[in-house]
Amino acid sequence: MKVPPETLPLAADFPATTREQWQRLTMGVLRKSGLAGDDTPVGAVEDLLAYHDDEVTLAPLYTAEDPTPMPGPPGLFPYTRGGRATGAVAAGWDIRPRHADPDLKVTAEAIGADLEHGATSLWLVLGEHGLPPAGLPAVLEGVYLDLAGVVLDAGAAAVEAVPTWFALLAERRVPVAGVRGSLGVDPLGWLARTGQVWEGPTGEWARRCADGFPGLRSMTVDATAYHDAGASDAQELGCAVATGVAYLRDLTAAGLSVAAAFAQLEFRYAATADQFATIAKLRAARRLWARVAQVCGVPQDGAQRQHAVTSTVMMTARDPWVNMLRTTLACFAAGIGGADAVTVQPFDHCLGLPDDFARRIARNTQSLLLEEANVGRVIDPAGGSWYVERYTEELARSAWAWFTEIEQAGGMAVALDGGMVAERLAATWQRRADNVAHRRNPLTGVSEFPHLDEQLPARPPAPAPPGGGLPRHRYAHAYEALRNRADAHTADTDRRPTVFLATLGPVAVHNARAGFAANLFAAGGIATVRPSVGDDDPARLAAEFAVSGAGVACLCSSDRVYGQSAEVVARALSAAGASRVWLAGKPAGYGGVDDYLFAGCNAVAVLETTLDDLGVA
Repeated sequence: MKVPPETLPLAADFPATTREQWQRLTMGVLRKSGLAGDDTPVGAVEDLLAYHDDEVTLAPLYTAEDPTPMPGPPGLFPYTRGGRATGAVAAGWDIRPRHADPDLKVTAEAIGADLEHGATSLWLVLGEHGLPPAGLPAVLEGVYLDLAGVVLDAGAAAVEAVPTWFALLAERRVPVAGVRGSLGVDPLGWLARTGQVWEGPTGEWARRCADGFPGLRSMTVDATAYHDAGASDAQELGCAVATGVAYLRDLTAAGLSVAAAFAQLEFRYAATADQFATIAKLRAARRLWARVAQVCGVPQDGAQRQHAVTSTVMMTARDPWVNMLRTTLACFAAGIGGADAVTVQPFDHCLGLPDDFARRIARNTQSLLLEEANVGRVIDPAGGSWYVERYTEELARSAWAWFTEIEQAGGMAVALDGGMVAERLAATWQRRADNVAHRRNPLTGVSEFPHLDEQLPARPPAPAPPGGGLPRHRYAHAYEALRNRADAHTADTDRRPTVFLATLGPVAVHNARAGFAANLFAAGGIATVRPSVGDDDPARLAAEFAVSGAGVACLCSSDRVYGQSAEVVARALSAAGASRVWLAGKPAGYGGVDDYLFAGCNAVAVLETTLDDLGVA
């Protein structure tokens, strides 16, 4: 019998679910799992499930009942929902590949390929850390400079690069109205990265841009320097606002009006694979800068210009192809968050200079999101989400508090010189590194599911980035250093460091913990071997350990079997020559067992200890 559509039950026919009902049901689950006691009040469920990410606390549930500020419409103050009323619908975002290869011929060919296949602007690294400034005319030969925007990133070499750029524009007789991009001058960013003070004619260049090149900005606030040093999102935003305010002071002192000074700045932020954090960060950044403009009395006729770059901190040298997934998420989030320009770093970024394939994938990631996934066809798709709006609000408040703290200390230059910024960022990085070491924040292909026998692609070395100031971190570094240590030992001895997994009982009993242990050891480049037959015979296991060539053993089985056999087997393995006996499971005080592997243990410390025990230098 066919039922008329109008008689089908709809969602409106179901009784509304209250927050209290959700709290009761959720508390029941927490009590069964042991995360809450029988006497824990139901109202505490949201505190138990809240996620604390540095300065921001995220609730497990957001509803219309939660107080959320009105973000305003897209294209209007405070620009939380985007700098343009049409979002990215009209033209998408600016696809901006980065070029740093000092080989002028290679870079010229790469630039041509990028512009031919979808790029709309260029980011050129110049000086000793990239292209020679004198090579600008050569690498831009054949490029229509009134169609493709160019952003310079020259650091201290700007004194040579900027005049070369202006001379090239004059020589090519490029219509000034068509020149887009930025001179990329960032003295405080250079101080942050190198610890060196750089002073140049920034005011003169800014006046030249303001008077003669309406589409060309003179200064970049590169907040990725703080992100790379371990900053939280709020700290990155606070440093960016403090730097921007410092530049406003410098530019107005050089004779520019406040409105003209605002128009000279572009902001660069890191986009990560945490898509909601990136979306909220870009939205909060516009709101913060709009507040600065409001306080300065600048007419509210434009939003902060944003350039999002996929994070270097999240990139890995091991299993680098997974970076394609990370950068796709980051690019998606940058587009949703309203970035004006996006740079996707090639997946082989940590291995050296990218090849043509890596550049193509990075470029096409953006084209796919724009042209096939239609990400740019919806205006602020995250707008109105209770979670995103609240996340944006909390991030903005935390960033503003950090910004005011910097200002009270004397401004960004003083905060950098005095070590205030470095100290605060180091504390944040330590917390994040600890989460990575304990695998609370897993890294696919590195700390989880590593591939011991992978063959990494060879790449020519990239120019070393500037150093001497704030450190540069990557989440994967500690694990990759251990992998490199183990691989060097393997190359020298023709034998990979190996741990013997003493599996007790049948496969169904020991396999889960044996797999857990093997995965953990592989993260440090350590292979594992198992006995030919899983049983509890201490003599048989000790004999198999002796012929395996492994110097360390790890017991793998269930808690019940451990209670029966762990001590006697551990002692037999030690007698057979095991320098250390691990047990895969929670610490339980078994005799003969030296230490334990379990979910949440410090995996980096475990791997360092194991390599030491195996005599790996």
